[in-house]
Amino acid sequence: MARNTLAGKGKSKSTAANGRDYSKEKDYQGSPERIKYRQELNKKNRDAGTYGNKDGVDMSHTKDGKMVKEPQNKNRSRNGKNGKSTKK
Repeated sequence: MARNTLAGKGKSKSTAANGRDYSKEKDYQGSPERIKYRQELNKKNRDAGTYGNKDGVDMSHTKDGKMVKEPQNKNRSRNGKNGKSTKK
């Protein structure tokens, strides 16, 4: 039987190999501002009846501060240039 030449050639999960610092991401997502932001979105989702029913719809912030229903894939894929938001 031939030896597997691909063994051990996978991508490393360490921060040095891929350049990401996961500790900074954890600090950002756990910051009081982000927690409040998520709480607001979750409350609006519950009020709109879209929270947890797997209908594929999220509540999204618009530029003028309104909250509108939007497909999850559109809302969550909007990262913008350099990670900046490009709200509707």
